[in-house]
Amino acid sequence: MKNQSHLLKSQRFLPLFITQFFGAFNDNVFKNAFLIWFTYDVATKLDMDAQLMVTIASGLFVLPFFLFSALAGQIADKFEKSKIVRIIKVAEIVIMAFAFIGFYFENIYLLLLLVFLMGIHSTFFGPIKYSLLPETLKDNELVSGNALIEGGTFLAILLGTILGGVAIRSQNGIEIICAAVVFFAVIGYIASRFIPKTPISDSDLKIGLNIFSQTWKIIGFAKKENTVWLSIIGISWFWFIGLTFLSQFPIYTKNIINGDEFIVTLFLSIFSIGIGVGSVMCNKLLRGQINGKLVPLGSISISLGILFFCFASNLYQTPENIISLGEFFSSSFASYLIVLSLLIIAIFSGIYIVPLYAIMQHRSDNKYLSRIVAANNVLNALFMVASSFVIVSLIALQLTLIQIFLILGIFNIFVFCFIRKIVNQNLNRHV
Repeated sequence: MKNQSHLLKSQRFLPLFITQFFGAFNDNVFKNAFLIWFTYDVATKLDMDAQLMVTIASGLFVLPFFLFSALAGQIADKFEKSKIVRIIKVAEIVIMAFAFIGFYFENIYLLLLLVFLMGIHSTFFGPIKYSLLPETLKDNELVSGNALIEGGTFLAILLGTILGGVAIRSQNGIEIICAAVVFFAVIGYIASRFIPKTPISDSDLKIGLNIFSQTWKIIGFAKKENTVWLSIIGISWFWFIGLTFLSQFPIYTKNIINGDEFIVTLFLSIFSIGIGVGSVMCNKLLRGQINGKLVPLGSISISLGILFFCFASNLYQTPENIISLGEFFSSSFASYLIVLSLLIIAIFSGIYIVPLYAIMQHRSDNKYLSRIVAANNVLNALFMVASSFVIVSLIALQLTLIQIFLILGIFNIFVFCFIRKIVNQNLNRHV
């Protein structure tokens, strides 16, 4: 089996990896810088609700996945993909160039528009990113490629979130952020110029513009092959769990840990790095084989990790005063159990998610692959919105955050039973 270091030296993969890494990185640098800047510098001045702005910005970033995924999938299947990527990256440079105007004039509406446009950028790039992998990699490299993409994406999200928050609060923060996002967009464009050309999937495709009918149509393509459809549901469930944890880390840190922002960053780091480690481990364990035999292990281990997390959180004694990162580790043995449980959840999330992406790509008809990936993006967005709705509903029922996590862990056991169907249909059909 060719290892991951081989792929990182290959022109078939490295340009795509760099392009997607800096795309995800830039999204999070800009988005987090905007939200931190608004929360600390603008909200009080303009008498606006910071929490409402966070919700609006998050919604605007996700909205394009519902509106334009079908169109993005069609375009990716009809035209040569590397050329489309270059166009998308030029658009990203233009979008980021307008960021300075928005920050300088404190134009919230322009910045929200840019968040929406970056969501469109991600919507159109996603189907190409995942459909390029099976076209440029060999079958026994597909798991490795997906592992690197997933690990790189979460690392980019982590680093982008940290850099955006730190840089915008520094001296000349606006200038630093505006220069940085344009610079990273240019790097992404340069890398995209080296992505190899691939055959056009469906040059005769007539592009439909009706959002509802075309979205339903691409979902129909995904449902043609049951294993592909089950994989997409499994991937979407991962995002449901992932967003639940990522979105609640600040609240958990404040209400349960009573810690500062550095503890929030610690939890984000553990989650992101853990998924990357799990992704790499998955490739090592599967040895290039495309099958779902590790998916049930990942699923049930996530549940056990969540239950362990709830147990550790109940052991933790919340201090009266806000504590620092150092005080968190010195205050209680339960702190180490919390960190360990999060690491278990994250590592097995990586082991869980990578085979599902590889199965989806390998078992899909190449003619419709980009549209099937677009359908996956629609379902992912739907599950992420559902995650927010479920959390709000459970909070309205007076459930505590630990109780919400406990329900999630128990429900995931039932999902484990569903996930086993993927294994039953795939275990003996590996490469």
